[in-house]
Amino acid sequence: VQLVESGGGLVQPGGSLRLSCAASGFTFSRYDMSWHRQAPGKERELVAVITSAGGSTNYADSVKGRFTISRDNAKNTVYMQMNGLKTEDTDVYYCNALKKWPKEDYWGQGTQVTVSS
Repeated sequence: VQLVESGGGLVQPGGSLRLSCAASGFTFSRYDMSWHRQAPGKERELVAVITSAGGSTNYADSVKGRFTISRDNAKNTVYMQMNGLKTEDTDVYYCNALKKWPKEDYWGQGTQVTVSS
């Protein structure tokens, strides 16, 4: 099982980034996919989630209206378009795959997003 994130980097406030998470080794279409973020010394925070068929999404209040999660089940990939980035969005962003029953839970290695002028 692999989840490989990409697309992180350094961007100025107000800028945009698109994160990708390529999955392999499991049946991607059966898993809810989500993005989380974590700063050093802080707990991991759920940012956005999309259901297995892509019919429903949910976002943390801090990113609503700025971030959009999507998925392509044919490509086994989940994306997160991040617009209007703020300095407080600086974190390591992690991709997660979750199947609720029986529970299976996988994490990527993370990609750094830094928002700074």
